Parts: sequence; C-alpha cells; structure tokens
Amino acid sequence: MTTIDPVRLEVIRNALVAAAEEMSITIWRTSRSTVVREILDFSTAVFDAQGRNIAQSARIPVHLNSMSDCLKRILEAHIPLEAWAEGDVIVTNDPYAGGQHLPDIQTFRPVFVDGERVAIVGTLCHHVDVGGGAAGSYYAAATEIFHEGIRIPPLRLVEKGVLNSAVFEMLLYNVRQAEETRGDLNAQIAALGIGAKAVSRIAGKYGSANLSAAMSAILDGSERMMRAAISALPDGTSSFVEMVDDDGQSEAPIRLEVTITKSGDTIALDFAGSSPQVRGPVNNTPAMTCSAVYYALLAALGSDIPANSGCYRPVTVSLPEGSVVNAQFPAPVAGRMVVNHRIATSVFGALAQIAPERIPAAYYAISYVYAVSLVRPDARRQVYFDIEVGGWGGHAGGDGASALSCGLHNNTNAPIEMVEAKYPVVFTRYGLLPDSGGAGENRGGLGLVREFRLEAPEGSLSTNFERFRFPPYGIKGGAPGSLSSTTVTRADGSAVSLNSKVSGIPLSAGDTVTIKTSGGGGFGNPANRDPARLAEDLAEGLVTPEAARTLYGAVSLGTKGEAA
Repeated sequence: MTTIDPVRLEVIRNALVAAAEEMSITIWRTSRSTVVREILDFSTAVFDAQGRNIAQSARIPVHLNSMSDCLKRILEAHIPLEAWAEGDVIVTNDPYAGGQHLPDIQTFRPVFVDGERVAIVGTLCHHVDVGGGAAGSYYAAATEIFHEGIRIPPLRLVEKGVLNSAVFEMLLYNVRQAEETRGDLNAQIAALGIGAKAVSRIAGKYGSANLSAAMSAILDGSERMMRAAISALPDGTSSFVEMVDDDGQSEAPIRLEVTITKSGDTIALDFAGSSPQVRGPVNNTPAMTCSAVYYALLAALGSDIPANSGCYRPVTVSLPEGSVVNAQFPAPVAGRMVVNHRIATSVFGALAQIAPERIPAAYYAISYVYAVSLVRPDARRQVYFDIEVGGWGGHAGGDGASALSCGLHNNTNAPIEMVEAKYPVVFTRYGLLPDSGGAGENRGGLGLVREFRLEAPEGSLSTNFERFRFPPYGIKGGAPGSLSSTTVTRADGSAVSLNSKVSGIPLSAGDTVTIKTSGGGGFGNPANRDPARLAEDLAEGLVTPEAARTLYGAVSLGTKGEAA
C-alpha cells in the first residue's frame, strides 16, 4: 500500500479543491440563465475512483453533501463503474436515484490516466425550468413526481466523447426556457472537461498511486477530525421538534422530530416521530435529508474540517420509511427545501441542548423561491426565477446577520438592475424590514422586502415559501423572528394576501408583488441588551421606537429616539 507524507498530502488536497473551483468558475463564466450565472445555484466536486466525495468547491452544501449518494446509486443500480468509458458523461435528475429535485441536473465524468480510472468529476446545476405544471417547475398542486417535469434516469449524455444529440434535444423539447437550458447544460459538460484535465495533471505530476493514496488519506483525516469534534461534546440524548407551515395543499402542519444521541466519537440522529410523507411537493428523499443533517453537524462542529465523505462516517441517520424525511416514490419533491431547511434547524435545536454556546437561534430557514411566467408585448414568453433570503439568528457572540444567504443553500442575490434589464418588471422597493429580527440580548438579523411591478401584458406567479405560521425560534429567552408574507396589489389598488405555496396566480400589467421574508430569532433575554447597542439599532432604523419600548423595555427614548 502506497504511503504519502503529510506535506505532499496537503498539497494534493488543495490541488483537488482547486480543480473543483476551476469547474465552478467555468460554469459561472459560461452559463446562460440568471439562476446559475447570478444566483450561483450550482455545485462542483471531485470524487475518487470509487465515487466518494474527496474535494468540493465553495458552493452549496445541500448539493455537495448529496452528490456522492447520487453517484453511489448510479453505480449500484444503473451504470456500474466497469461500464464507464473515457469521455462518457452520465446525467440524471431523478430524486429516486439519489438526486435532489427535477430542476437539479447532475452530470458525472470519469477521469482516466494511461487507461486507468483515477477519479470522477461532477457538476450539479439548478435549471430555470424542466417542464411540469408551473413555470420554474415549482408546481404547488403536484401530487406525484410526474407533475413536476421531465425525469431523467441515469444515462449517457455523452458517450466516449460524442454528444447524444437526440437525448439532448429531447430534454430541451420539454422545458420552457430551451436556450437557457442548452447553455447551462453545455456549461456543465465544459466544466467536467476542465475538471478532468485538472485531475489528470495532478495524477501526472504525483503519480496515480500517490493520488489514490492521498484521496484515501484525505477521507481518513476528515473522519478523524469529525470524531474529535464529536468527542468534545458531552455524551447524552436530546430531542427537538420543528413545525412546518403546510404542504401547500392542506392546512395541516408538518412535524419534524429529531432525537440526537451522542456517544464517544459517534453521533446518531433518529427522525422517528416526523410526519408521514405528504400529498404536496415538499417531501424529502434520504439523500436530501442526510445532506441537511451533514450540513448542520459540520456547521456546528467543524468549520476547519475539510468537507468530504469521510465526515459522514461517524454519523448514523435513521429515517422512517414513508415519512416526510424519507418519502417513497412517486411522492412529489420539487419544493423539498421547505422541509430541508427545517431539518437543519431541528438538528440545531437539539444540538443547542448539548452545546448551547455553539448554536445560534433559528435563521429564516427557507429558500424563498418564486417564478413569474411572463408574456411580453411581442408575445415572447419568459420565466423570471429568483430566490430570496432572510435574517440569521442571534448567537452567543453577537447579533444575527441581516438578509444573508449562506449555510445550506448559499445563493447570492440577483441584482435588480440586471433583472429589470432582462425582464418586464420594475422594482419599487428592496431593503431591510425594521423589527423583523427577533428581540434578544443579541438580536436576530433582519428579513427583507422585495417588491416589483409587472410591466408585461400578462403573467402568473408561483411561490415556494414558508414561515407564514411558525417563526424562527429564539434561544435562551430570545424572541422569535418575524413571519413571512406575500401580497399582490392589483393595478386598481385592491390587495390580496397569498398563501405561502401557490402556483399560477394571474398577474396583469400594473400589478405589484410584495414579498416579505422572516428575520432570525433572538438570543438571550431582550431586557439584557446593551442600551448603547439598542440606541445604534434605533439610529440605523433596524428597530423602531415602539419596538424598543414593547420588546426591549426601553424606559425612555431621547429626542432622537435613542434608548435610555
């Protein structure tokens, strides 16, 4: 067995991370849709010759923590490793083959050096539309996966370097934004080529045997670090329950219950007690659920641990079959982030009982996904797709961040100037929402408001939102963050409040859509907040004088509203 010295190991590890980042940059620079190019809803990774995640770009944990599971399922049930040839590109978006949801198309390519397979490189992109019952493929009325768009089984999109044009065109025939999908898929294929060349260079420089040994050592090193981080926690058991608003088709809330048992250098999570899978499209498959669990554990325990498949070895996850965290085919899953984020906050809530000083209050915990189907004056159709964010929870070290996207989904915002240049919408308001952060000794971060007016003759709105009924929780006496809301104000001035999850709400020219997102929960008793910090909040307009009195107990306010 080949051994490798620590210095060379670290050089190779960083070179593999750089290869993943090269793929990431390639997708960013060559993609066509705003969801990929601007929101950065994509991920890239390098796997060893057996399909284990070794290195990844700084992109989206919910993707990266599941890509190895998807690859494993492909190898076990669809296309075995020995059938992969040089130049092949395998594609799938099937949630029941280890994928996420249908808009997330994954591609994998083997890397060969001197006829020997040394690695696999992979990409995942969220595509703006993959068909189904609603623009953007978030169809709130879906009751089975067949309603959600085209489902791609694991197959060869490229075979020995030759594109399967028939399959490629068949995919494009089933989507609303064919040219954007074409561009984004081509970006994924190009990125795989860049990644394969980068890994080949590493193997050529250090030798395939050294590369293989380094990959095994990288996994073992992350496992040791993860076990050490778990060992530092006190042994014990804790439970936590989170409630999700609904599935978009009934008013029944969805229960997420997790019990964490920490023993020595291992940790087990059991989701018994969670709701059965639901009729609406917010279910999770095991790959989705485990990706949220791994994110929560790594975020809480190991910011310095290289993220890869080695981190998962000390972790056991039990998921009741047929539950909302382990849904069975053909349950719809397009809106899975509604539950996925809350899986993370339920794990955080349970960990807060074990290590209270390490865990913040709850963040907004939902990808505020919305899509507007548009018909322009020239009759051309478009799909404006976007994702908004909210506030993060206060924590032992300070206030939560306001309107910040990171963590589980790690997207960026689409600049409103770019959106207005491409789509017939005009933004009338975009900013932070005062008082939306939960009150606390350390305040929750603020949510935001994003408001736009339709300038096209007609359109329709679909949303996949949450936090309309159950706000982000506070910790150690902190108050919860604010609730979310969506309002459509018609051109005649009449207004209607929407439910959190809707599809095909008609819009006409002059209608205005107002989206308000949740702030994070507070940490600690609000009465203990430093008056100087409260005065700063007042001066910056983050907290109103009324909230300072009612939520923080400010005895008096100066002439400029400062706390006293």
